[in-house]
Amino acid sequence: MTKEQRLKDATDESGARQRATLRQELPLLAGMMLVWGALWQDFAIGNLVFGLLISLVLVRVFRLPPVILSGRFNAWRAAVFAGAFLRDVTLASFEVLYLAVFRGPRTTSAIITVTLRTESDLLVTFVGHVLTLVPGSYVVEVDRRTSTLYLHVLNVNDESGVEKARASVMMIEERLIRMMGTKEELAGLNAEKSAPGKEHGETP
Repeated sequence: MTKEQRLKDATDESGARQRATLRQELPLLAGMMLVWGALWQDFAIGNLVFGLLISLVLVRVFRLPPVILSGRFNAWRAAVFAGAFLRDVTLASFEVLYLAVFRGPRTTSAIITVTLRTESDLLVTFVGHVLTLVPGSYVVEVDRRTSTLYLHVLNVNDESGVEKARASVMMIEERLIRMMGTKEELAGLNAEKSAPGKEHGETP
């Protein structure tokens, strides 16, 4: 299903946005609740419940179209994603500590663009949040029409550093597609992997 089809499904005959039901909003609410806990670095029940209430108010005040899910979820890939995310956070934290202590203001950074494979707003959002939660990078801007992320990345000194940073973003997206992407996205990813030498992304 293309992005245009998903947007059409989210509107009624008059072209107005349909109101998402509470059931359709549950995945969004759960994600917002977890992001709230991550931002405060507090996953206590009370804080998560408060984050859920704030999320509920936000989605009710700001009328959003329904979040269209892919219809598939791989528990094993979810475990792989969680493990890789914790590893990336740990390694990036030590890298940022090293740069702060030993390199200080001599540390270089860059703004890079990465065009994702997916056209799913949900997956683009997940990729952006994961990147922001990993120390050393954050999303500056998102072009929703082309699924392009603009990222500020630390410790990028040359073209090889840009490609390394871009490859890490594409790997995060790959894990998410394998976990919860559509069958079409998964088939496209597998086809890409079976074509040696094919690269994906934008030049800086």
